[in-house]
Amino acid sequence: MPGTKKQHRDTKTTSPEGRFVSTLSVKSQTVIPRAVRERLKVGPGDRLAYILDETGVRIERVRPVEADDPFATFSEWASAEDDEAYAGL
Repeated sequence: MPGTKKQHRDTKTTSPEGRFVSTLSVKSQTVIPRAVRERLKVGPGDRLAYILDETGVRIERVRPVEADDPFATFSEWASAEDDEAYAGL
């Protein structure tokens, strides 16, 4: 319907124990609740690991390793002097 604005509902806690609920889309995607993102210190582009064990599923932030960064190879040219020398390019 033209002019209809989609309402955004932030996911709320459903219990005092810090339990959060989100909905799985048809593409198996979900929105990670704000409080969970803040606790994990994650944002767009960050990677998550899902650990399955006998008690359930745990989500952890995957810390980037230098091999994951295509520009890590050039870290030897990342000094303040280099930034100044190449600033005008």
